Amino acid sequence: MVINRINVDGYKNLENISLDLDPKMNIICGENAQGKTNLIEAIWLCSGCRSFRGTRDKDFIGFEKDSAEVEMTFTDAVRQQEIKFAVNKGALKDKLVTLNGVKLPLLSKLFGTFKCVVFTPEDLNLIKGSPDVRRTFVDMSIAQVKHSYVNALNKYNQILFQRNALLKTLSAGYGDTSALDIWDEQLAKAGAYISVLRYTYSKILDKYTSQLYAKITDRREIFNLFYRSTVYGKTLAGRTDYEGELANEYLEKLKGSLQNDIRAGFTTIGIHRDDLESYVNGMDVRYFGSQGQSRSVALSMKLAHARVLKAEQGEYPVILLDDVLSELDPKRQQFVLNNIDGMQVIITCCDSRPVTEMKEGKVFTMKNGKAGE
Repeated sequence: MVINRINVDGYKNLENISLDLDPKMNIICGENAQGKTNLIEAIWLCSGCRSFRGTRDKDFIGFEKDSAEVEMTFTDAVRQQEIKFAVNKGALKDKLVTLNGVKLPLLSKLFGTFKCVVFTPEDLNLIKGSPDVRRTFVDMSIAQVKHSYVNALNKYNQILFQRNALLKTLSAGYGDTSALDIWDEQLAKAGAYISVLRYTYSKILDKYTSQLYAKITDRREIFNLFYRSTVYGKTLAGRTDYEGELANEYLEKLKGSLQNDIRAGFTTIGIHRDDLESYVNGMDVRYFGSQGQSRSVALSMKLAHARVLKAEQGEYPVILLDDVLSELDPKRQQFVLNNIDGMQVIITCCDSRPVTEMKEGKVFTMKNGKAGE
């Protein structure tokens, strides 16, 4: 998958940007607050996902601007396609979103059409942050591969909400524990299914991440990734019977934690409490990894997901790397600039010195919301 051209106007501080991108490597250089990340964000929105910065619709539009417009042409494995979306200050709820000239009701309806993977400085939270950040990463990644996964996850969360509401009532001394039975059975089935998909994905991700991390570190460091289940522990290997044995085991664990759940007023075990753990040379990166190691691991995981997409769907996504070169040593910078094979890459950076080592591609300069070669 390759972006051919991106046009942006009025999106935050971006003005009349029109870039023909290189099919391999693209560097966006500029000082802070010039609009580099805004451009990455505008491209990301074309994937149909929410802003990775949490930007609200009304904040898409730049100061003293009436509208924001993004237009992108890209080529996938089959054909060239075009995405457009526009937001007007006077009608924020009526965003214009089109795919190949056909109007779509929501920006989210683009999900699965244009595929990209984004890395930002905040992705260090993927390593150092709370477990829910890592669970979200795994869930979003699986959803890009298996679109129906979102429905399974939403169903689980709805059941969990109902069960937790009942647990709060029981914790206050009201109600009957037998009322939990219907929720327990549904939660166990949904949780077992999601556990299998998460575990399977994490094993594939571990393989690709280990390979990439070895290259980034010139094989000086060994990486391992583990999915930690609060229900199954380390017993998920080779197990796929989520409708039978695994669902029953999940149900038994829920029954066994009932008193703890009533005291707490919420469900204390389940896929909503699981984690993804990263180790370098046998040490947990969350606690013992340096800033450079953490950034390298997070980057490797994002690039590994791109390889998963290629393996499952036959083509690589576009790679968006925001401020990835800072805090990487020269050898790791060289890897990013010259060894991400088979994918179109767009990188933002403040320091242009590492760019001199780039073997091929285009370099654009961003200043005051405008960009050019």
